[in-house]
Amino acid sequence: MALWGPDSSGPCSRGPLEEAGAAAEEREAPAAEAAAAVAVPLDEEEDDGRGLLRWDGFSAWLHCVCVVGFDLELGQAVEVIYPQHSKLTDKEKTNICYLSFPDSNSGCLGDTQFCFRFRQSSGRRVSLHCFLDQFDKDLPVYLKDPAYFYGYVYFRQVRDKTLKRGYFQKIAPEYFEKSKPYLEAACNDVDRWPAPVPGKTLYLPIMGVVMKVRIPTCHDKPGTTQIVQADTHISVVLSTVHEVDLFRCFFPVFFHSQMLWELVLLGEPLVVMAPSPSESSETVLALVNCISPLKYFSDFRPYFTIHDSEFKEYTTRTQAPPSVILGVTNPFFAKTLQHWPHIIRIGDLKPAGEIPKQVKVKKLKNLKTLDSKPGVYTSYKPYLNRDEEIIKQLQKGVQQKRPSEAQSVILRRYFLELTQSFIIPLERYVASLMPLQKSISPWKSPPQLRQFLPEEFMKTLEKTGPQLTSRIKGDWIGLYRHFLKSPNFDGWFKTRRKEMTQKLEALHLEALCKEDLLLWTQKHTEVETVDLVLKLKSKLLQADREHLPVKPETMEKLRGHIDAIILALPEDLQSILLKTSMT
Repeated sequence: MALWGPDSSGPCSRGPLEEAGAAAEEREAPAAEAAAAVAVPLDEEEDDGRGLLRWDGFSAWLHCVCVVGFDLELGQAVEVIYPQHSKLTDKEKTNICYLSFPDSNSGCLGDTQFCFRFRQSSGRRVSLHCFLDQFDKDLPVYLKDPAYFYGYVYFRQVRDKTLKRGYFQKIAPEYFEKSKPYLEAACNDVDRWPAPVPGKTLYLPIMGVVMKVRIPTCHDKPGTTQIVQADTHISVVLSTVHEVDLFRCFFPVFFHSQMLWELVLLGEPLVVMAPSPSESSETVLALVNCISPLKYFSDFRPYFTIHDSEFKEYTTRTQAPPSVILGVTNPFFAKTLQHWPHIIRIGDLKPAGEIPKQVKVKKLKNLKTLDSKPGVYTSYKPYLNRDEEIIKQLQKGVQQKRPSEAQSVILRRYFLELTQSFIIPLERYVASLMPLQKSISPWKSPPQLRQFLPEEFMKTLEKTGPQLTSRIKGDWIGLYRHFLKSPNFDGWFKTRRKEMTQKLEALHLEALCKEDLLLWTQKHTEVETVDLVLKLKSKLLQADREHLPVKPETMEKLRGHIDAIILALPEDLQSILLKTSMT
């Protein structure tokens, strides 16, 4: 099980080796699992030739790799955490243990792959000082998720007559045959990978296999996937690192795709009931992805179990269900989450070979058990009229045996155009809240953004609403009013407001650069001049710390202004100001 966390906390934030080494529990493991519970010593000061400590490269990609086994007496247990220094709290370990195994009713005999997501423990330090942070500013907003861990599981269950239960259960593929040395070698390969720079084509060797991959950037055109060409020496080409087979996931309920888009856009509580963690995790990720490039700002759990630390919080009947998308497989949830307003029940995700029957939206009272027929159970009435054109296009594709990948491209483009038609009027209105550039004075603080007024925005829809770009009719105004109260709007607007505030700060710096600051100091006192120098240094620190969109030449010019002003001051003041660090 590979665990990825955007905090990428590695050696730069780890504590003593003795504390970090509490990966393997001090107990005698069953014979079938004992070989995995061995700690591996680390050379913490070893340099890899790139100016990085050992495991810095690994930490840029993964937090750790865990081997989880099932003990008949003790239940699930983390047997190995690698690298050994990786820190996980007891709560995080417990979550990993339960999330790494399918529920008992899933019947996942053989190999199963799925993913999960859970909240990091409070108090975990985000490594803002690590070298990777300089790349964060170029990541698309939907790939930034610093408060959560993502787990990627390879689960194997095979029959074993020597065990009472009759099954051998453990996580990780090659590890089953080659054990600890393979895990060490794989992690060492990852540690030598180049940094995950957005927009750069990367070659990633691991155990004799070379993967070619490109990480998206915030500058990519929405809805496009950069083509990564295969090379003769490349084993695997990953054209995308974050997208699932959209059509395959929506196929069981694709007649309701547009309604599901509305529910996700509005941050409505959604449950996906599936037969296995693979189906649940893929479907939840597809739902979150359907409103791209808009980020889904609420919580989502690709795979959720009754043992999750937030189970009570998400299943209580004393308050309305939270804004979250849950993927579940345990039949117990059919009863526990019966009060939730929107439930998607899916069967096995098989290749789309025949057109599914058009199933009507079912009433929630008809959902008795997890064995209920597949479909969407809700009393929600969509704001928009259903687009019959996309349904016909996808149906035709099924009849003509069009590949699922091609169907996914069509469906993804449809969702993208729908989302863009919805979001463009908001973007246009929010852009109007920006003060005019001529109002920015170098000698005053940057002006504030105008307030977002919902009714003022609604008035703009008559002439510049989604009808300009979308053929879909319906109650767009009602959809906007609902959206403005949702977590997705709140998150989106906070992000846009931050970006525009940073733009104002950058424009303010440019305005300062255009002034003759040395001439200004000649007309003002030494106290005022020193105050100006300190403020300019503070501006430079802010620009660097917050990754303000400032041109490098602007930064250099401002540093030149500061140096010229300092050199014009008396020597005693020069020595004091030059000692003041600018970084």
